Amino acid sequence: MRFVLLGFGVFAVSLLVVHGQVGVPSSLPFPVLTAIAAAAGVAAWHVRRSWWPLAVVGAVGYAWLVMWPPLMLASYYAGLTLSRSRGIAAYLGGCLVVCGISALVGEWQEGAHRLATASPANAVAMALAVIGLPLALGLWVRARREVLEAASERAERLEREQVMRAEQARSQERARIAREMHDVVAHRVSLIVLHAGAMELRAADDDTARSAAMIAGIGREALANLRDVLGVLRSAPHELLGEDAGGARRPPPTLDDLDRLLDQTRALGIAVTRHDEGEARPVEASVERTAYRVVQEALTNVHKHAGNAGADVRIRFGADVLQVEVRNEAPPPPYETPRSPREELPGAGWGLIGLRERVELLGGTLRTNAEDDGGFLVSARIPA
Repeated sequence: MRFVLLGFGVFAVSLLVVHGQVGVPSSLPFPVLTAIAAAAGVAAWHVRRSWWPLAVVGAVGYAWLVMWPPLMLASYYAGLTLSRSRGIAAYLGGCLVVCGISALVGEWQEGAHRLATASPANAVAMALAVIGLPLALGLWVRARREVLEAASERAERLEREQVMRAEQARSQERARIAREMHDVVAHRVSLIVLHAGAMELRAADDDTARSAAMIAGIGREALANLRDVLGVLRSAPHELLGEDAGGARRPPPTLDDLDRLLDQTRALGIAVTRHDEGEARPVEASVERTAYRVVQEALTNVHKHAGNAGADVRIRFGADVLQVEVRNEAPPPPYETPRSPREELPGAGWGLIGLRERVELLGGTLRTNAEDDGGFLVSARIPA
């Protein structure tokens, strides 16, 4: 649409020029002048593809009729598109030839044509106004565009470099965390597994042997999970869906693994009851994984802070939501002896905070509160 308006404008101004309103009047018939002005308008509309037809029409129109609009527009596009000094010099040379021909035609004709083109002062002024200034304007616009493009390219390059440096820093920090976890946590858990295995072999009764075997099994599972976490930390972001150097990663836990988690909790002396409500149906893996983590963290807190208090785990399937509730009873009075006081399990206090973030990432809500009877409730609603 812009070039259509440009072509119409060149046609209208050219027609005014050849009629004498804003230029040298011509004695040619009106239909001929209209056709010449229309040719200039069409060439101006075609300038988005090539400006050479406009330059040809402008040269002929200026030399013959002093029709300056197409030549002025062609000079602007010459400065905008010609990239080499040789091309600009050739264009200026062609314009000098056109001005010379126009001066010769002015000498042959009389009146305003001769005054505008054959007079040296007027010829120079017309050349500067029609050719020089538009050409300089085109060169300035092109230079400004090149500067802006270079600045934009430099900004994009700096942004890419900044992103790469940030990604490199994140990768280095992830690698450092992985090393610390391997050197400290994995080493300690391995010692637990080894000691539990030795206890199982030297156990004097079956109950002690079963307890030691359970501790060793949980420790080995913890080591496997820790191995998966270390693989994720050491992997590049685009490799997280693939395999690590040691092979395929273990699938994340889902609701199908919940019974095994409850059995492990019962083996610690906590009475856990599971209640399923609603019609079970398939949900997204991320929803199942989050629901599993809710139950896992809640039972861990029961063991830390409520001793052997009983707990109820409720899985409720709604129309578009999965609700998970873990409610424990009031903790029993602490059992203490002078020689073996009960030690509190260590914790960083970030479990429920991280759990809330997990649930909220899926658009759900997590509610935790103490109840009047001394128990504690952890309830999560996850869209599913």
